[in-house]
Formats: sequence, structure tokens, C-alpha cells
Amino acid sequence: MEIQVGDIGHIIQLSVAPVFLLTGVGTNLMVLTNRLGRITDRSRVLEDKLRTVDPVHHADLNAELVTLYPRAHLINRAIVLSTACALMVSLVIISLFLGDALSIELSKFIAVFFIMAMLCLVSSFVMLLREILAATGSLYERRIEPIARP
Repeated sequence: MEIQVGDIGHIIQLSVAPVFLLTGVGTNLMVLTNRLGRITDRSRVLEDKLRTVDPVHHADLNAELVTLYPRAHLINRAIVLSTACALMVSLVIISLFLGDALSIELSKFIAVFFIMAMLCLVSSFVMLLREILAATGSLYERRIEPIARP
């Protein structure tokens, strides 16, 4: 098991694409955590208002909270799926190195890890899209009609 410099260079060339994918998944995770943070901050503000505002306004505040909780759940799912994708891509990179360095046939495992990573990434994007649609849908539901001017 003697690894030559040329072998390491070849392994690194093989792992460049998965590393770029990992960078994209990391960026996706940053977007998702920012959205979750905004949803969490808004729900905390509304919950504080519920404690201090006149009960007449509770229905409006509760209606907004009812839309925020499912959105947070969707983003949490998207984060879990993106993290699973990052783990699968990491397993692809590790398998590439181990397979080439130890001369082990791991191509089937690499293919399975990559397909699972792509399924997780696509599912994460679907959850993000569902959350975005829920957010914009709730905006249209609570839309305030402008006062007609004479």
C-alpha cells in the first residue's frame, strides 16, 4: 500500500467535483438557517406581543403565528435533508480516496452515496420551495386592501 504523488493527484482530481457540490450545499444550508432565524425571530416578537397587546388583536397575531410554525417545520426538514446531502457527498469523497489509495472497488458505494446525496438535495429544494410558497401565500391571505381615494 504505497501511494505515489501521481496517485494522490489523480484522487484529488476525482474529488474536485464533489467538493464543489459540497460548497454549494454549504451555501444552501446558510440560506436555510438564515430563513429559519428570521422565522424564529418573527415568532418570538409575535409571542411577546400576545402577552402585552390588547386581547382584541390576539386573533391577528395568532393567525400569523399559525403560518410561521409550519414554515419553520419545512425549513427544519430542508436543513436536515441538506445536511444529509453534505454527509453523503463527504462519504463520496472519502470513498474516492479510500478506493483509489487501497485499490478497493468502491464504485457501487460511490454511486449509491451520490444518488442518495442528489435525492436529499432535491428534497431539500422542494421543502424550501414549499416554505417559500407558504410564506407568499400567507402574504396574500392577509393582504390589506388600500383605501380608495376620491
